[in-house]
Amino acid sequence: MGTRLYVGNLPFEATEEDIISLLSRAGSVKSCELIMDKFSNRSRGFAFVEMSSQEEADRVVQQFNGQDFQGRKLMVNEAKPRDNRQGGGRY
Repeated sequence: MGTRLYVGNLPFEATEEDIISLLSRAGSVKSCELIMDKFSNRSRGFAFVEMSSQEEADRVVQQFNGQDFQGRKLMVNEAKPRDNRQGGGRY
């Protein structure tokens, strides 16, 4: 398991600071990237978080997966590697 985690089902009002504050209870957060909609500039309801160690990442998954956060049950698991996607464009 990697130290990069997917955190889903976030409330749209949640900020990166909210997420870091919550997850730092289980370990040291190296980075947090809240994914935003490029047109509305609103949260898309998920983030990618990198923890400092494997043990901390495991602890975050154990402690926060399925837990209530601002009225929503979080989904926390290992982030899957990004696909090498071709950009839209023309054929």
